[in-house]
Amino acid sequence: MMAFDFDTARFNMIQQQIRPWNVTDDKVLEVMSQIPRENFVPTAYRQVAFTDTEIPLGHGEVTLSPKIEAHLLQALKIRPQDHILEIGTGCGYLTACLAKLSTHVVSHDIHEDFIRQADAKLKQHHLQNITLEHKDSLANWDKNQRYDVIVFTGSIPVLEEQYQACLKPKGRMFVIVGQAPVMEAIVITRTDESQQCQYQSVLETNCPPLKIPDQIPQFVF
Repeated sequence: MMAFDFDTARFNMIQQQIRPWNVTDDKVLEVMSQIPRENFVPTAYRQVAFTDTEIPLGHGEVTLSPKIEAHLLQALKIRPQDHILEIGTGCGYLTACLAKLSTHVVSHDIHEDFIRQADAKLKQHHLQNITLEHKDSLANWDKNQRYDVIVFTGSIPVLEEQYQACLKPKGRMFVIVGQAPVMEAIVITRTDESQQCQYQSVLETNCPPLKIPDQIPQFVF
């Protein structure tokens, strides 16, 4: 039996899924070509890591599809000096992409096992500009911390103003807002020190919501 060709599958993902969906940013295409998505998803799903689908992770959670991840990365126009907050670590693949494009990523997840697994995988790929925290971001929002980029990896029903207030001037936020079956992925850019923001619709989609447990212990990795 021939071994599965992950390199070809990754190339086909870029050429057949991502490029046709109007993702043309060379930096985004390069980072998604470099990082082996199959090493981040659960072992049982390695051979479908590059298909246009959400992959189950456990706890009723799933990954974003590759083309949504690509649109997210392109729309945020991430710069090498950016400090990023990611809400929902999941399998850690998107965390890795964000880290490759920026100076530092803080990533939160409500599932401790997700954090442990992502930590191990990210270290295997020698990505050190990442801080992983077992934390419920939405219930414990830090209003005093500001970021260049904020990424929500699941949908939320309503966008609260406190989230936008944590963007630095010229900071960008990617978030999927609404209720199934139709939601809107938007990028919000804070224009200046006032809380004036610009809103850009990226695409219509349908994404599982971020879960908000009542309380979880706080662990930092």
